[in-house]
Amino acid sequence: MSEQQTAETANEAIAERGKSAAPDAAGDDTEGFAEEGGDENGAKKKRRRRRKKNNKSEVIEPPDEKSAMALEFVTHVVEDMELDCEVQLRRPGADSPDEISIEIVGHDSGRIIGKKGQVLQALQFLTHRVINRPGEEKRHILVDAEGYRSRRDTNLASMARKLGKQALELGKIITFEPMNPRDRRVVHMALANFEGVVTKSDGEGDDRRVQIIPVRR
Repeated sequence: MSEQQTAETANEAIAERGKSAAPDAAGDDTEGFAEEGGDENGAKKKRRRRRKKNNKSEVIEPPDEKSAMALEFVTHVVEDMELDCEVQLRRPGADSPDEISIEIVGHDSGRIIGKKGQVLQALQFLTHRVINRPGEEKRHILVDAEGYRSRRDTNLASMARKLGKQALELGKIITFEPMNPRDRRVVHMALANFEGVVTKSDGEGDDRRVQIIPVRR
């Protein structure tokens, strides 16, 4: 199956399962996967990614109704796509104990990620809408596949710190190319305690990007 065919199958499966989603329940999970940052001219910096197979977070049984609903929804989507994968509920991190963390593992897990994580993004967005109905307390949903999001965040944070050092050494503002909210948040957090620089988001809509600004002493 080609990448295009996989994307089409994924979109059909997700759309079918998402018909019952509440139309006004979108939250902070709309973010996608931007290209990794750049210099002050917005030039792209590409890096080779190393795929890690193991995810050490503990597999758990659904502790509540929303967790069970999320697990069931993602499982049905994967089944509709006829992928050789297993869907697991993972124990959330200590910094986000109320998060519903779902991991997709197996031979076809790469297909659920899609180009630049677009299929994974769509699945997380629809899961968020299905689970978080209007008038109910919202839960953060994380849908990952073979640790893709975790590796993505780690690589982006590492690059942000390197560019922070570069901005400090050169005394120049370094601007990333446009980023989605999730990636911008990763950069801000990575440099929150980085001495000598501050970060700010600039621009509107899809053109919003992070700037690393050296602070003069």
